[in-house]
Amino acid sequence: MAVDLLGQLRLYPLHEDAKPSYGTAGFRSRAELLPSTVFRCGALMALRAGALRQVTGIVITASHNPEQDNGVKLVDPSGNMLDSTWEGMADALCQAKTGHRAMQELTRIKQTWNVTTGGTVMLAHDTRSSANSLCQAASAGVAAVAGTAEAPLLLATPQLHWMVAQRNQGQPYSEADYFDSLLGAFEQLVSTFCSSASAQFWRPAFPPSPGKRQSPDSADFPLLTHLFVPQEVSVDAANGVGASKLAVASKRLNLLGLSIKLLNDGKAGGLNSNCGADYVQKEQACPSGFRSVIPGSRCASIDGDADRLLYFVPHKTRGIELLDGDRIAVLAATLLNRILQGRPAALPDSSFQEGAAGNEQVQMGIVQTAYANGASTAYVHDCLTSCKVVSTPTGVKHLHHAAAAFNIGIYYEANGHGTILFSPDMLAMLRQGQQGSWQQELSLLSKLMNQAVGDALSGLLLVEYALGRLGWGLQDWIDLYQDLPSRQLKVPVPDRSVFTTTHAEMRLLTPNALQGLIDSSVAVVEKGRCFVRPSGTENVVRVYAEAASQTEADKLANTIAQLIPEHCPVASNRSGGAYSGWPESLKRWLT
Repeated sequence: MAVDLLGQLRLYPLHEDAKPSYGTAGFRSRAELLPSTVFRCGALMALRAGALRQVTGIVITASHNPEQDNGVKLVDPSGNMLDSTWEGMADALCQAKTGHRAMQELTRIKQTWNVTTGGTVMLAHDTRSSANSLCQAASAGVAAVAGTAEAPLLLATPQLHWMVAQRNQGQPYSEADYFDSLLGAFEQLVSTFCSSASAQFWRPAFPPSPGKRQSPDSADFPLLTHLFVPQEVSVDAANGVGASKLAVASKRLNLLGLSIKLLNDGKAGGLNSNCGADYVQKEQACPSGFRSVIPGSRCASIDGDADRLLYFVPHKTRGIELLDGDRIAVLAATLLNRILQGRPAALPDSSFQEGAAGNEQVQMGIVQTAYANGASTAYVHDCLTSCKVVSTPTGVKHLHHAAAAFNIGIYYEANGHGTILFSPDMLAMLRQGQQGSWQQELSLLSKLMNQAVGDALSGLLLVEYALGRLGWGLQDWIDLYQDLPSRQLKVPVPDRSVFTTTHAEMRLLTPNALQGLIDSSVAVVEKGRCFVRPSGTENVVRVYAEAASQTEADKLANTIAQLIPEHCPVASNRSGGAYSGWPESLKRWLT
């Protein structure tokens, strides 16, 4: 077997330009550099499946990256990303310069985990043209360690995560089951809690007045419910795999009065080209294909593999009003807080802080990253006092782990990736609920929300249910708080590892001198905040700045960006120049 494995490894040699490094979401690079990495990941995940005697998964996707890129996301039996204890092994294996060295790494894994043959690996891919050849490489890697690679499926990333989790729990796990779970929960929520029959359980109320900060914990902000009003949502599908999946869902949603108008559906235009959630967030602009959309309309944007979601409102004369992941998290927390207010003072389950009463019995938290707008954090602290705020480094694995520590954990990155997690104890308690009860509502929400990973479809259904349940329009949601103006920039660098961070990536450890300069620059800016962190997927350094005005935020971001070359020279020979990818409106600051 060793000779055969070595021979297979030599069929997929490491490209001379490839520099694989496990980032916040697996490996990612130009597609032509990936065959070796994907083959080795196939072998790795087959051995992980064999070691745990459960099914694992691989998704071939580069999410919001351009069409010419691709990547590989590794799915653990729980449906989460690959356990962090295996990330080092993944790096060592994929970075091995020769087939012989890679075989040694695989042998070490086998011996450490006492595994002789690989297990079963589910495969999925998005719509990129390089998907087929890379899926073949993954399948070959699985087979090379005597594992079983199932036929690759065209899926959104969160679908495969959900399917792997369900399968290992002994539950129905097909794509049809996925749609039945999410859409069925949404249908039950709307019919049970947004109908005339549900009005008897709730008191009417009104959303806050514009600019007025009201606490949902207070008596003047009571519970409410409203009928589900028919809505049309124009969805930018990034010309990616999510378009076909939303098309399937829209057929059932139309029956409930939720009309999905698909734009950038892959029939014309490039993947993530001037569209998609990453573009909308970074450029603060409408995606391509939205010229016919009426200003003031309800719009949403997902990314290329449908694990991110943002809402936005196009304006006639000025860009868009963005409702990002921070806003989705606050909306979710507001809804959950109202639901919890409707339950008895004491929970029936003694596993929740025995002897306590009120909302304190259910530990609910919001997990944010350094990119969370400071205004959203302040709002949660001031107005959602029963909800704890926790900050973690950027990356799904960090947020998911922190959210899982709560009875109900909400995590959404500002970029729109996130979900709501319900702990096993919480789910057990919710199963005691009766029809129409607060327990049933939370139980249905746990089925609506993908418990494995962030999911654009799941998130869209959450937003529409929450707004309908609360009787809010987009403006009511917007009026909860006013975002501080911000600016994000990225600076190409030859080696991102020079930059290391601490305090949930909000401060630099190295270069230490640069952090001192950031501090002095922030000190003279009203409501100023700025941090620098290395990208998890490419050799760039990201700069984020906030201030009381957009002009000050732009200047602060630019000031810090210009300091970076002094501490790590910019690779100016990159395609597009040293400041490739910067908004044109900001390049003037550099000359």
